[in-house]
Amino acid sequence: MKDILKLILVEDNVKLSTALKKGLEDTGKFLLELVTDNGETCIRFLEKKEIDLVILDVEIKGDNGIKTAVSIRKDFPRLPILFYSIQDDDSYFREFRNSGILSHYAFVKKSNYLLPSQLTPIIRDAYSGKSFIDPEIESRVRETKFYDENSPLALLEPRELEVAKLISYGFTNEQIAKSLNIKDKRTVSRINGQIYSLWGLDENSSEEKVARTRASLIFRENKFLYWKDGLKIYYFNEKNEEVEFQF
Repeated sequence: MKDILKLILVEDNVKLSTALKKGLEDTGKFLLELVTDNGETCIRFLEKKEIDLVILDVEIKGDNGIKTAVSIRKDFPRLPILFYSIQDDDSYFREFRNSGILSHYAFVKKSNYLLPSQLTPIIRDAYSGKSFIDPEIESRVRETKFYDENSPLALLEPRELEVAKLISYGFTNEQIAKSLNIKDKRTVSRINGQIYSLWGLDENSSEEKVARTRASLIFRENKFLYWKDGLKIYYFNEKNEEVEFQF
């Protein structure tokens, strides 16, 4: 492994980027060739000069850090990347999970890895091909994966989602048709049936009013709820355990 690794830092917090640059270079193991606040400048620089690793803030100007990393990897496959994040929005974890980045990376939470001494081994491991993900972030990535794979809303097409939302607001079929500019309210009825079928309500309840009420609750909670004997409501958690739903 090289004695000194050449890095790019993409960070829009000036105080943090200044401190991080100084701290990393003071270790004697890194040289910050570029410090910038946006991904485009980073990519243009990579086209001109060989770099060993990119430190990417997840939220930056223009495309976020995950999208920037995907763009980088198109032209520079396996170029090591350290994602440096303070964000807690599911969208970032979802984008990371779907990015296809499998190796030569680390993904850490800034508050857990503020010191250069903490980042040094992680950077060098990413450069050597290993991967590391902060346990807190790994937990959130798993949560979003479970959420996406177990989301009733994710099963619906756009029109069905619009109708389900209005059902949850207590709209009648006539009101839904008027709100969505649907000429025939029977179309709404057909869409309702599709929603009930996808959510298992056509089997669990024979009355449309009951199915409608249950669909509203499922929409609000975004959980695959099911009713036993009409008395209790259950769902399965991320451990595949049956849990009684509590209002």
